[in-house]
Amino acid sequence: MNKILTILATICAIACTSSKTTKGFVVIGFPCDQFGHQEPGTNAEIEEFCRLNHGVTFPLMAKSDVNGENANEVFKWLYSEKPFTGFGDSETGKFMDGMLSKANPDYASNPDIKWNFTKFLIDRNGRVVARYEPVVTPEQIVTEIEALL
Repeated sequence: MNKILTILATICAIACTSSKTTKGFVVIGFPCDQFGHQEPGTNAEIEEFCRLNHGVTFPLMAKSDVNGENANEVFKWLYSEKPFTGFGDSETGKFMDGMLSKANPDYASNPDIKWNFTKFLIDRNGRVVARYEPVVTPEQIVTEIEALL
C-alpha cells in the first residue's frame, strides 16, 4: 500500500489537506451507528450528508459495527493492536468517562471503541502506531502524521 492511514470509527469531517494526501496520507471513514444512533441512514445517505455538509472527500466504507459480535474485522484488529487506555484528564475526557461509566461501570476494562471519532494511525508497513480517542482532534495529531510522511 505504501500509504500512511488514519482510520476513523465514524464519518464526517477531519482536517486532511490534499497536500498530505499527495504525500501518501489517506483518511478512511467507517460509518457506525453503535454510538447514540448517530448514523441511522443508508450508506448512500451518509455519504451524501458528509460530502454536502462537511466537505468529506476521503473514502467512506460501508456502515458497519465496530464493537460486539458483528464487529468489522478491521476494528477487531485495530483495537487488539491498540486497546483503550482512557480519555485523559481534559474536561471532555472527564465528561466521556462519566457518561460511559454511568452506562457500564466496567467500560474501560475492554479494548473496544468507546465512541465516534476514535482514530487509528497506521504506518506504511501496516503497523498501528497510535490510537486517539474522540477527545483528540485531527489537528492535534498532524505532527505525528507528518513525522510518518
